[in-house]
Amino acid sequence: MKTILYPNKKGWLKLRQRPRIQVKELNTLVNQVFEKINVEGDKAVLNYTKQFDKVNLKSLQVNEETIKSASQSISLELKQAIKLAKRNVEKFHQAQTELSKKIETTEGVVCWRESRPIEKVGIYIPGGTAPLFSTVLMLGVPAKIAGCKEIILCTPPNERGEISPAILYTASLIGITKIFSVGGIQAIAAMTFGTESIAKVDKVFGPGNQYVTAAKQTAQNFGVAIDLPAGPSEVLVIANNTCKPAFVAADLLSQAEHGADSQVILLSDNKTIIGEVLVELKTQVEKLPRKEIAEAALKNSKAIVLKTIIDCIAFSNLYAPEHLILAIEDSQRLIPKISNAGSVFLGNYSCESAGDYASGTNHTLPTNGYARNYSGVSLDSFVKKITFQQLSKQGIKNIGPAIEIMAETEQLFAHKNAVTVRLKNL
Repeated sequence: MKTILYPNKKGWLKLRQRPRIQVKELNTLVNQVFEKINVEGDKAVLNYTKQFDKVNLKSLQVNEETIKSASQSISLELKQAIKLAKRNVEKFHQAQTELSKKIETTEGVVCWRESRPIEKVGIYIPGGTAPLFSTVLMLGVPAKIAGCKEIILCTPPNERGEISPAILYTASLIGITKIFSVGGIQAIAAMTFGTESIAKVDKVFGPGNQYVTAAKQTAQNFGVAIDLPAGPSEVLVIANNTCKPAFVAADLLSQAEHGADSQVILLSDNKTIIGEVLVELKTQVEKLPRKEIAEAALKNSKAIVLKTIIDCIAFSNLYAPEHLILAIEDSQRLIPKISNAGSVFLGNYSCESAGDYASGTNHTLPTNGYARNYSGVSLDSFVKKITFQQLSKQGIKNIGPAIEIMAETEQLFAHKNAVTVRLKNL
């Protein structure tokens, strides 16, 4: 992890850059996969699964018996933990339900807005070296609360062609039954076009690596919406002399272990704190089963000393992190100064892992600086907002003349006439 002391503000833009692969090569690959799956359907999906995941599958859909038996493969303690997390995620997202409110904008003119679920949604669950069954909760629970009619779940199989029992159990607990052993670009393409096995969806959700993110962005070219550009994980920690260095190091490593392309940033106004955290990092990383992955991510990461905590907040707003941790005892005072972040964790005991699993907030968040213009997934992500208006005779009398003159000025005379014929009829 590289340490940088008091960088000039002109250099902040360079420091906020994330590690990335060549976009041109990435997009070429994505387009090739999409084109093939659009034409060949399941056949192409199975071929790409063999090519990319080294698994030769006979069928894409996970059968009902396998889903049911998954419950027997995980411990009672894990089941209880998943159920606790599910309750908290449900509570937080149910509270986001919007009540329709009718507003009379002018006498006789009533307007309101109502929510409708997106009918068919696809949720992508990262698998591979770390099957993220927690993401099933984060996407499946709000989809169910919203009332989505069809939920398609795609997740990559392991080297034996199997799906993590924890993913299957969590999906079953929520009520998701259409589960497919497919990951990466091919999963997003299959949900975009539809295949013999996998239904075409209206919107795709879920985090993933840069290949998945690029595929989701390509899906938009074919009329499929996405939740947000969620790429490799990242965390930015701001720590002062009230932090606990061991806690900070643990939080940095919790994101570094996601993948070699993850990035962690440590900011402080205190060189001593930076040094103490780096010592803790060296100690803690040695004990991790995913040590090599974490160390690779740390090579792309930075510890930066700035003059003040306010400067640290300013850098964070420029960086726009997926996760922002304020390892500061009186962190509440800094909340008004935070403008760009996916999710914020306040104080020494609010570890990022709480948001990843069980506090109730959603962990599907914008990365790569997209927190400047995207929100994390919420109940709103699974619904559409439809506006309504109803005009009485008095209502059209009150606003009709204004509509006529505005339409005429824009030379849209049919628009004007739609009002005029009504006014003449009164």
